[in-house]
Amino acid sequence: MIWNETMECMSRKDMRKLQEIRLKKTVERIYHNCEPYRKRMQEKGITPADIQSLDDIVKLPFTSKKDLRDYYPFQLLSVPLSEVVRIQASSGTTGKPIVVGYTRNDLNIWGEVGARCFTAFGLGRNDVVQVSYGYGLFTGGLGAHCAVETIGGTVIPMSSGNTEKQILLMHDLGAVGLACTPSYALFLADALLDSPIPREEFQLKIGAFGAEPWTEGMRKELEEKLGIKAYDLYGLTEIIGPGVGHECECQNGTHLCEDHFYPEIVDPSTGEPLPPGKTGELVFSTITKEGMPLLRFRTRDLTSLNYEPCSCGRTSVRMNRILGRCDDMLIIRGVNVFPSQVESVICEMPQLEPHYLLVVDRVNNLDTFEVQVEVKEEFYSDEISKMLDLRKQIIHRLQSVLTISPEVRLVEPRTIERSQGKAKRVIDKRSFI
Repeated sequence: MIWNETMECMSRKDMRKLQEIRLKKTVERIYHNCEPYRKRMQEKGITPADIQSLDDIVKLPFTSKKDLRDYYPFQLLSVPLSEVVRIQASSGTTGKPIVVGYTRNDLNIWGEVGARCFTAFGLGRNDVVQVSYGYGLFTGGLGAHCAVETIGGTVIPMSSGNTEKQILLMHDLGAVGLACTPSYALFLADALLDSPIPREEFQLKIGAFGAEPWTEGMRKELEEKLGIKAYDLYGLTEIIGPGVGHECECQNGTHLCEDHFYPEIVDPSTGEPLPPGKTGELVFSTITKEGMPLLRFRTRDLTSLNYEPCSCGRTSVRMNRILGRCDDMLIIRGVNVFPSQVESVICEMPQLEPHYLLVVDRVNNLDTFEVQVEVKEEFYSDEISKMLDLRKQIIHRLQSVLTISPEVRLVEPRTIERSQGKAKRVIDKRSFI
């Protein structure tokens, strides 16, 4: 199903023309209404007249999370505060949060792009969707909530936590869709196994999961445990929250709503643009937002873009699976390690639960690297030889993927702390030395 065929199936030529018109209008508005951006552009010797095509976007300054914190809370607004009808903020726990202001039209756009996502997942006006993303300042809950209401569906605004009630209402209210982080979906899946309610009595069919990286192995685990089709829902607080991109039934990349959010791929080290198909850092310019439009925002997500039409009928650019984040990458003994690489190995092994923790430390000036992972109950054994053999298998597979050999500690099922929001996968003790 397609929500907005005109925009989602537009020719590449027409899309480019539309993006150019919207980019020029946005640059004009930002230049005249946002002093920090105007100063940045003046320092580069640029005025709105210099932006005549999409090719000129490279002349514009980048924006980073640091900028949003430096100009906290409202200096990056391009409208008077009186026109801001909602404020959302990042879920970060340290330092100043990332604050984003939305106008009424911005919220309408959010509903539109969210509707595209949930329609692509196969949800519609006759479906009940349980939203278990956190509500409040975090964009997840309200973003998914608005998407369900826009398509005419029935929303259960659960937020996260209160697992017993989550399961009760999911069953009693006939939830067909579940929207939450993949790690919380796993938490709910385990709780469902312990529930006295038989699995076949649930009507759950579709999962809309995002807000944290997850692998194909994690998808398979979720689909098997919950009996659903699991879809990726992509968004960023700084851009608009859930609704920036979505998978379709083909699940061959994440369609980006590029008529609202213009994507680029740049070299994460130099900032230079990379050609289509090359892997680099994803950068967005919001070309329709009014409240706090951003130019060339560096997401830190590492991916590539595919401009070929999808067999679902959509022509919108597809983002390939995110390999990790520039700032999530661990350098251990000189080797680049992403948590997603470890997760892919763990999810491939039938003996293991998809719950793990990476602990990095430094002893005598040398990096130590430990992977703690849960063993499924039916494979956990008191026989030391069996556990040693399994441990060797895991080390061998991890070494073949990572090129370095970690220590592996096997733990009993349900001993690694579960998350009811974004999962904490890494403890890097080196930062405290």
